[in-house]
Amino acid sequence: MEPLFQVNVECPQCDKSFITSRVRPSFKKPYKKDSDFCSYYKEINPEYYVARVCPQCGFATTENFKAGLTLKQKEAFKEKIGDQWTVRQLGWERTWEDALQSYKLALVCAQVKEEQPRIIAGILHHIAWLYREKDHTELERKFLRFALDAYILVFETEQQDVNNARLMYIMGDLSRRLKKYSEAVKWFTRVINDKRIMDAAMIKSCREQWAITREDMLADQAELPEEMIEEQA
Repeated sequence: MEPLFQVNVECPQCDKSFITSRVRPSFKKPYKKDSDFCSYYKEINPEYYVARVCPQCGFATTENFKAGLTLKQKEAFKEKIGDQWTVRQLGWERTWEDALQSYKLALVCAQVKEEQPRIIAGILHHIAWLYREKDHTELERKFLRFALDAYILVFETEQQDVNNARLMYIMGDLSRRLKKYSEAVKWFTRVINDKRIMDAAMIKSCREQWAITREDMLADQAELPEEMIEEQA
């Protein structure tokens, strides 16, 4: 069985139908995951096919985008991307470069459409994962910083619509990766100490990452917060 199958999608920008590929569920089994949920696959990476790109006009979406575009948004996209776009097909098997281009197009389109912060945060995080895959450390860190800022905006504006424990865990993990240790400790501690949070898996993960953050701080000779000094004693 081929790992890819094709579906028809209608472009909200130019209203034309196009084919995009998706990965069959049986092939979506990672052999490992990083602490920020970046997954690794032996055969084909399903993350390469999240963004759906119209070959005619270049407009890109994910399944989580809101439906429809206003006339103002269509004009904004045309100015940013559409007027420079040359017809190309990204709907079949994708290379790493194809996936990166697809996500960056989706990022521009999400900003043009004024999508919710969590959609933009997810795209930025995925771009960071792509750079991690190729060991482009500086570019990975750049997009992790963008993603962290976007996740903080999600926390400030969308608390009723998201899993707060998971979101705080992600913000803690990205803060740790960016060596913003005091911020990492703050987010992990909030999950651990908030009695309203019943997500046992996230609490356990935050405890583990709290300990890893402490080890990272000792290795970097960073000043430990009081609660970590007490733990050491």
